[in-house]
Amino acid sequence: MKAISLQGKVSAGQGGGTKFLRLSWVQRQIIEKLGFTPFPGTLNLRLTQESAQARKQLGEMEKAIIIVPVKGFCCGLCYKARIMDKIDGAVIIPQLPDYPEDLLEIIAPVYLRTALGLREGDEVRLTVYSPE
Repeated sequence: MKAISLQGKVSAGQGGGTKFLRLSWVQRQIIEKLGFTPFPGTLNLRLTQESAQARKQLGEMEKAIIIVPVKGFCCGLCYKARIMDKIDGAVIIPQLPDYPEDLLEIIAPVYLRTALGLREGDEVRLTVYSPE
């Protein structure tokens, strides 16, 4: 199994992840494909320059777990991840043409800021895995 280590700083989001994760068709697919019910929100990381380059390798992994959209929404590529060597979750990358290369959104079954005691600007490490 291929794994990529990434690192970034906690960054405030714009609420798009929360809206997306509250959609029933998104929740259903995450439960079916990733095996957990997502907390309705994402932890946003601004990746280090090195990690932003490494994130490009996700596209080179054999396959992603795909959240198939309904009309009017974009596809999301997911990869299972282990956050801070403590919590299993996933990264989700919206397939939008102008999506920033240094931004990473993490989903998990818990509110990661509380579970890991994170504040704005804190460093977060995670390992992202290719699907089996």
